[in-house]
Formats: sequence, structure tokens, C-alpha cells
Amino acid sequence: MLVLTVKHVIADFVLQTSWMAIGKDQKTGWALPLLAHCLVHLAVAMVLILIIAPRFWFVALIDFAIHITVDRAKGLCASRFGVTLENEHPWFWTLIGVDQALHHLTDFFLAILMAAN
Repeated sequence: MLVLTVKHVIADFVLQTSWMAIGKDQKTGWALPLLAHCLVHLAVAMVLILIIAPRFWFVALIDFAIHITVDRAKGLCASRFGVTLENEHPWFWTLIGVDQALHHLTDFFLAILMAAN
């Protein structure tokens, strides 16, 4: 769980550019920024998993698939309802919080999957 949390912080905050963060929530042109962001998650997860527990390499692919799904859902909500920090939309921080909670739950269940096997 600790490794997956570190992965998440690195990929979601340290390595995510503003082009990714803003672009993935747009009504159009969201696909490339979203894909780039989630490929960063895939790369960081794969490197860490291959170092620590290489037999679980496929967990990085599961994380990628779930991450792209959650982030796309967040992007759909943000673009549909105009949820941005700039317009001080009241749902902005709620949407960020739900997104982060879902990612942490994903990490929790993936950690359980690896620990149980």
C-alpha cells in the first residue's frame, strides 16, 4: 500500500503537468492529455512493481485501466458542469476529493490482491 501510495503521489502530482491536468478535463482534446497522464501512472507503477514484486507486473495494467476510467469520469463531470478552480465552482474540491478517494481505494484493493497472493 505504501509503494502504491508513493507511486500515486509521484504520478498524480510530481509528474503531472498542467497540460495533462487541465487538458484531461476539457470537453474536446482530452484524450491525449489523459492518455499521457495515465501512461505516466503505468510507467511508474510498472517500474516499482518490477523492482519489488515482478510477478505482479499485470497490476500496473489494472491500475492503468482503473486510473484512466476514474479520471475520464471526473473529466466528464468537470466539463459537463463547468467545474474548474478558475471559476471557483463549489464542486471543484469535492470532485478532486472523490477522484483521489477512488484512486486510494484502487491502491488499497490492489495491495490486498498482491498481499493475498
